[in-house]
Amino acid sequence: MSRSTTSQHASIVLDEQDEEDSINSPPALSTGHTSPTATRRLHSARTSDLDLRSRMPSRLLIDEQSSLLGHQEGGSRNYSYTAPNTSMPRFSRRQSTAGSLRQLKNHSRSSSWGMRLAAAVGSNWRRNDGGLSESKGSLFTDERVWYDQFTSTDWVHDSIADNFRVRDLRSRKDLRGRIYAWFDGAQGWILVAIIGCITACVAYFVDVTETAIFDVKEGYCKDGWYFNKRKCCFDEESCPSWRTWGDAMQFTGAGKETTDLLAYVIFAVLFAAASCVLTLTTKTVIPSSFSLSTLDENLGADSQKLNGEADANGRKSALSPDQSPLNTQKPSTMIYYPAAGSGVAEVKVILSGFVVHGYLGVQTLVVKTLGLILSVASGLSLGKEGPFVHIATCIGNIACRMFSKYNHNDAKRREVLSASAASGVAVAFGAPIAGVLFSLEEVSYYFPPKTVFRTFFCCIAAALSLKFLNPYGTGKIVIFEVRYVTDWRFFEMIIFVLLGVLGGALGALFIKASRVWAQTFRRIPTIKRWPMLEVVLVATITGLMSFWNRYTKLAVTELLFELASPCGRDDISGLCPRSSQEILEVLWYLTTAFVIKSFLTTITFGIKVPAGIYVPSMVVGGLLGRLVGHSIQYIVLTYPDVASFFNCPAQGGPESCVTPGVYALVAAGATMCGVTRLSVTLAVILFELTGSLDHVLPFSLSVLVAKWTADALEPLSIYDLLTEMNSYPFLDNKIRPVFTSELGDITSRVRSQRIIDISSSPLVSALILRRKLQYLHDAGEIDGGLPILRHGVLVGLIPAPDLEFALDKLEDETDTLCLMATVPTFHSTEEDEEEFDPTDFTSYIDPAPVALDIHSPMDLVYQCFVKLGLRYICVLRDGQYAGLVHKKTFVKYIRQLEEKKEH
Repeated sequence: MSRSTTSQHASIVLDEQDEEDSINSPPALSTGHTSPTATRRLHSARTSDLDLRSRMPSRLLIDEQSSLLGHQEGGSRNYSYTAPNTSMPRFSRRQSTAGSLRQLKNHSRSSSWGMRLAAAVGSNWRRNDGGLSESKGSLFTDERVWYDQFTSTDWVHDSIADNFRVRDLRSRKDLRGRIYAWFDGAQGWILVAIIGCITACVAYFVDVTETAIFDVKEGYCKDGWYFNKRKCCFDEESCPSWRTWGDAMQFTGAGKETTDLLAYVIFAVLFAAASCVLTLTTKTVIPSSFSLSTLDENLGADSQKLNGEADANGRKSALSPDQSPLNTQKPSTMIYYPAAGSGVAEVKVILSGFVVHGYLGVQTLVVKTLGLILSVASGLSLGKEGPFVHIATCIGNIACRMFSKYNHNDAKRREVLSASAASGVAVAFGAPIAGVLFSLEEVSYYFPPKTVFRTFFCCIAAALSLKFLNPYGTGKIVIFEVRYVTDWRFFEMIIFVLLGVLGGALGALFIKASRVWAQTFRRIPTIKRWPMLEVVLVATITGLMSFWNRYTKLAVTELLFELASPCGRDDISGLCPRSSQEILEVLWYLTTAFVIKSFLTTITFGIKVPAGIYVPSMVVGGLLGRLVGHSIQYIVLTYPDVASFFNCPAQGGPESCVTPGVYALVAAGATMCGVTRLSVTLAVILFELTGSLDHVLPFSLSVLVAKWTADALEPLSIYDLLTEMNSYPFLDNKIRPVFTSELGDITSRVRSQRIIDISSSPLVSALILRRKLQYLHDAGEIDGGLPILRHGVLVGLIPAPDLEFALDKLEDETDTLCLMATVPTFHSTEEDEEEFDPTDFTSYIDPAPVALDIHSPMDLVYQCFVKLGLRYICVLRDGQYAGLVHKKTFVKYIRQLEEKKEH
């Protein structure tokens, strides 16, 4: 609705007056003095870095400004960036409390430069034609404000800032400049090589330590307590050096088997509880300013009901213009454990540009590494491959400290994190090529061509380092290696397709079962309050159910190896029957193991220990595939005259025609595909595990069929489900929604609390700016922005984090007026021009924010958010400002479209 400029400005001023009346601040402030003739208290000398640091607390709690890399003793870390040709010092960021109004600071400041500025602009202030270029230059050359907790990376800003850095570096033509330029180009290669080597060392430590203590549940080796059963006995059936706990200890009234069972369960519970204790040390409590449920793999987390929740019409509700931020309901706290689960979903969200401080820190790295060893050694139905991705990403994030171009640029940092995540898969499966594909297919959001080669180099460095360390004692880097000597037959193609259908359906069923279990059992108040209790219960159930079956007692990787291996002469697995009767016995034994493993994997996923789902899902699928394989063997032996079996050798054992190990590996890949929806990556992993070109086609075919089947039964993978249910602000760039609306359908009306009007004066009260900033925080838009309008026309935008940073540098906000637009230059001394004035906010203003017309198609909006990585888009109507759409609002709109499509 159109209205005159005078009435519009009067309405905004009245709204701002109402805001000030509702906030109890000690000094009274007349907000009507926004005219150019108003006086402005100014800073004296420029505040030094030492002065700012002296006001910081010695120990920092984890809050919304905690370091991305965890705690640091003695104060805060300097997060800043100085672009080329600037000599601006770096300021320490003050601790902020988003979601609650800060206490106003009351310090006296003398006036100098600002008094003459106010007199110069006077009542005849007019727009400076050269202001746009000056402001645009200062936008990317001023000190960089670090990203707040739970905000989004400004990809455009970081890209431009890096271009300024490279331009300044290449402007030097002397020998030293050329050396600097060469070293700058080599930094990325040096960094990923170091990350690959360190990741391999950590993987070696985890593998060796976990293997050494895994068999402690069953007994110990007399030749050395640090030897596991395999190294102690060398795969011999009779092993005098290995003593079970039943042999070593005798209890009155308890037999040998009972003692072994008690010892097995006790050690399983102790290892799992110790892992949980370590995991709980990473507990992080943060006052959530928007609707996140949790940041670990908990499908049963309660959704936060905040001010930014969507209304009945699908629009994000904002605060009422007449409602004071202090009178709104404070958001409830959010609790998460960075070391819990696999971390793959969270790494995926972080690589998309979401900022989670501490999730990739030193504490998380150490705790997750130690906790993973204990959780795997406990015998729980979990794997270490998923956590390796998180651990490798932590190593990459910490290693970025070595070079400032990655440490001070979030977009560049995420290129390194993509390579780091790939190295985690490379060391987990011993598959460097699959690691590159995993980063491209699953976790990476921004993957330029140069990153592909650098990621491949990182994976090769990790694989070579792991081969040199030789953690498995076989000289191989794969977790297990199988070789099939016989090729598959044509009639088996139908069975491979059937296995793809069964594996995809089993994966989709696992996702649904995990969600039901989490939303029922895990929401019991006692279980929800005490995560340790759930871990102890699951460990106890696992120990009692697994002890009686040989296959459920084995480690998941060792079990998968036995399931996928062909039969040999000295086979001791019990999976090589010689007759039809033996096949039936094996089928019964495998069916029992399949039911137990399926149940244990379902209840284990999501408990508060480091745990992966990749190999456990493959084990469940491998058991299913082995069941099908032996069933086909039984049919071939019972009905050898069927036309389909004419090509089978007349003489030979059960494996002369059918190899059940192939069926196990095919079904294992299909089930993992059904759970994670990996496709090409999974086919390459299976190929690198077997090295068999003959079986690439069955592997690929089953994976394709499994993905189609799983998508039909459950559209979301397990990690996509976590992303959706925990309300992560993730905009999937691999899915293209079908839109029938336009930008104006999700644009809220313009509110005075969400804009800065400089129609009458470029000077705005600091208190008003603080309240507008607080309004954005209460609405959940910590990384939002305040558009700057002049007579209804958009002339700039100041990001909320930058505004908060600028306001925090003010000594006294009570009577301070801040400059929000460039003004004509006036006569002043050279000393005054060099003096820094914290009340000048023009260097933080983006003079040309991305803006679209209100009738723009939603496909264009989607492309802007996905391809440009924008935080928000300004909306115009006939050249006049009409609103602002935040990325979180758009993500919520996309999810509402998907929900409507499902119903």
